[in-house]
Amino acid sequence: MPRQNIQRFQESITRELTLTKDRVQDLIGAANWGEVGRFKEAILRKTISQFLPANLKIGTGFIIGNEDPLLGQEGRVSSQLDIIVYEDKSSIIFREGDFVILTETSVRAVIEVKTKITNFSTNPRVDNALNNIMIKFNRLSSFSTFTPDSTGRRKFVGVFSFDHTDDFASPRIGDAIQVSDGLVNHISLGPNKFIRYWTNTEALYPPVNYNGRCYIRYNLRNLSFSYFISNLIHIVSDEDPIDRYWFSFPIEGTKEIFRQEPIIQLNDK
Repeated sequence: MPRQNIQRFQESITRELTLTKDRVQDLIGAANWGEVGRFKEAILRKTISQFLPANLKIGTGFIIGNEDPLLGQEGRVSSQLDIIVYEDKSSIIFREGDFVILTETSVRAVIEVKTKITNFSTNPRVDNALNNIMIKFNRLSSFSTFTPDSTGRRKFVGVFSFDHTDDFASPRIGDAIQVSDGLVNHISLGPNKFIRYWTNTEALYPPVNYNGRCYIRYNLRNLSFSYFISNLIHIVSDEDPIDRYWFSFPIEGTKEIFRQEPIIQLNDK
């Protein structure tokens, strides 16, 4: 049998994303902050696209819809979304290069990308409140298929930050995530910190002393980015590729041994 080191491979995804991001920032610094941000979105899109099934595409843009499909009197538009994963077989409202405007049923995933998230920065160019991102994403709740308790296909809604400079156990993180109330379901805060939404904790081992809707924080050294992407792939695929769990989630004993207390509990609906 060949000798494999799958965890090291997955760690290399995190290192590669960090290295590519740093190369550009080292060269131009903050000379054009907006372009640096767009480049970081682009490198994450490129990395995700390497693992996507062939029937899915990735871009950036908007979701539009109407609660009055016949007369079109109740229109709604999302905020601009950094990354959208969508079905290639579905019709597109508008497409120009990577920029797309779509209806909600064709969307499998949306991601907000940040250079750094911190809750105490005085730099106006640094997003200094995670709850601002959650409020932005909450606009998606006007689309019925994005509600956490939707009876339709589950969608991946994620926040990806290349860096994070707050205490991971800080109540500020819990307060911000409470705003989302389950709509955002995966969060990567730098290379080591990962947060996931759970509708219940019954199947988790080691057991959790709480069985209900919650967010759980994990300290995953050099694996946060790859676990974010792996969860994305398993959610957006037509069928969950269970034959590759060993590859997607290589931590021996599962990531549950790296939980960070306290659990962020949500009110049951």
